[in-house]
Amino acid sequence: MSGMKERYRKEITPKLMELRGYNNIMEVPRLEKVVVSIGLGEAVQNAKALESAENELPIITGQRPVITRAKKSIAAFRLRTGMPIGLKVTLRKDRMYDFIDRLVNTVLPRIREFRGVPRESFDGRGNYTLGLREQTVFPEIDYDKIDKVRGLEVSIITTAKTDEEGRQLLELLGMPFSRD
Repeated sequence: MSGMKERYRKEITPKLMELRGYNNIMEVPRLEKVVVSIGLGEAVQNAKALESAENELPIITGQRPVITRAKKSIAAFRLRTGMPIGLKVTLRKDRMYDFIDRLVNTVLPRIREFRGVPRESFDGRGNYTLGLREQTVFPEIDYDKIDKVRGLEVSIITTAKTDEEGRQLLELLGMPFSRD
């Protein structure tokens, strides 16, 4: 069992029960899954972009990505239905906790001029989405082997019912929210 999962069970759950006044342990919000995705608009013209991103995502997440395809055609972008336009990985259970642990303790501190993650990136249902400008902040990525700097999106899906519950859960897990 990962260190963060252990900490969630032993420290965070009792603390949330006390702070929020939950009567049942099942009421306590928990992480459900983490989705890491890369949007590749350039894949329409450049097929190599998809290939190189497909090699980088497993290094970051430890899991093979799934290709996401266009849902509808957009003539202005030369995009047709079914064309590959991105990649995503869904992490659950131990891999999810390991990824969050790495994200909070290793990756975010490596970002230049980092002042915390934005507080307002919640969706109204306690889920949080964080955009990273470049994949090179992950220590596993070899800077010399990448062809292009790409951004990626990390969506943290929780069982929280409100943004406030979700924020409290993520703060206790160590997410460094900005002060403003």
